[in-house]
Amino acid sequence: MFTKETYISRRLELKNSLKSGILLFLGNDESPMNYADNTFHFRQDSTFLYFFGMDYAGLAGIIDLDEDNEILFGTDLTVEDIVWMGTQPTLLQRGLSYGITQIKPYSQLAGYLQAAIRKGRPVHFLPPYRPENKIKLMDMLGVNPAEVKSKSSTDLVKAVVNLRNHKSAEEIFEIEKAVNISVDMHVTAMKIAKPGMKESELAAAVTQVALAAGGQLSFPVIMTINGQTLHNHYHGNTLKQGDMVLCDCGAETALHYAGDLSSTFPVDRRFTSRQKEIYQISLLSHEAALAKLSPGVPFREVHYAACRTIINGLKDINLMKGDTEEALASGAHAMFFPCGTGHMMGLDVHDMEDLGEVNVGYDGQPKSTQFGLKSLRLSRPVEEGFVATIEPGIYFIPELIAMWKKDGINASFINFRNVEAYSTFSGIRNEEDIVITKDGYRVLGKRKPKTIDEVESLR
Repeated sequence: MFTKETYISRRLELKNSLKSGILLFLGNDESPMNYADNTFHFRQDSTFLYFFGMDYAGLAGIIDLDEDNEILFGTDLTVEDIVWMGTQPTLLQRGLSYGITQIKPYSQLAGYLQAAIRKGRPVHFLPPYRPENKIKLMDMLGVNPAEVKSKSSTDLVKAVVNLRNHKSAEEIFEIEKAVNISVDMHVTAMKIAKPGMKESELAAAVTQVALAAGGQLSFPVIMTINGQTLHNHYHGNTLKQGDMVLCDCGAETALHYAGDLSSTFPVDRRFTSRQKEIYQISLLSHEAALAKLSPGVPFREVHYAACRTIINGLKDINLMKGDTEEALASGAHAMFFPCGTGHMMGLDVHDMEDLGEVNVGYDGQPKSTQFGLKSLRLSRPVEEGFVATIEPGIYFIPELIAMWKKDGINASFINFRNVEAYSTFSGIRNEEDIVITKDGYRVLGKRKPKTIDEVESLR
């Protein structure tokens, strides 16, 4: 945990950004795998963690703006609970550690909220992503589960996003811990991969690194020879000579801050000439995106810098053609790069995704509907303290190639005959995590091998 002054300060900043009413923060409950006492690994709600810090199930926090109260609602353990769980701090002891002095039984939360509603006082809550919290809102506030998103507080969402988007020095320190562990995960995979191994063996090896460092995975491991599938969590393939492995994985620290890195490396000791050619274009697009980063620059322009580099690189090897700017405007590059260059990162690997990409990455502005560009999670001008990923890639997706060729989509910019020869190539992605600084940016953590020479040196 950070010091209690950190959490007190965060709650004070939030209170100063809103005028009246009650701010309700529902923590997460245990989530059963197949029966009540056999649960998945517990993960606290990130916004609850941000303001209240307590990494325990079954809690809720109230910030009463009108009465200037901060209250923790929960249920103390009984002796029977302690038999199974061991000695635990009391709720009061927990609360005091985070600057909360008022403790009430969870059973009183509904009555507290309903009394406020009868007085005409608004209750602000964030859009829940857990079904049980939707049910709680229905029971306590009478909100239909189908309407919780529309009835959540836009003002509270904006206030939380504005605070969590700007990472403090202590948060950046914690994120760098996660990134450093994540680098170790990737180096491990690069060193041990060999023909005949299963993807699952590599996935297990990088998972061990994360757990041995005292944390968890920040998201399920992507470890695949089918890198053309952007989020491929299948681990049943066997590595063969001529394959490449796309590894996308990251660690989460004990304080739940995330790292998120991607690497692509050959199963053989060296890339083939064709793999090197595409890898280098992808790497140049990565460097072009980094070079564009600076406070005040819209991240969409960072994305476009990567896209232009991909277009020009693919033109050089006769996979694309025509005017670069026209191809960019048409979205022709999206056949090879159908996603975004990066996303915000922090307590969530896709930070505050539960609060909506439009709020987090677009500052309330509408998203594009164009294929590819609509998948860009971050578009707004970046600011000092923003932490984000940089992860352009090049992917050859057979079904997408076939559909675009059949329908003549962007035929004036794509040499389909040449592209078809790459239909079994798979995909390449490199990813690093950055923080926006006063004068530009800084890559977080120790260096992850990413040049061709650096990757091959580990093979």
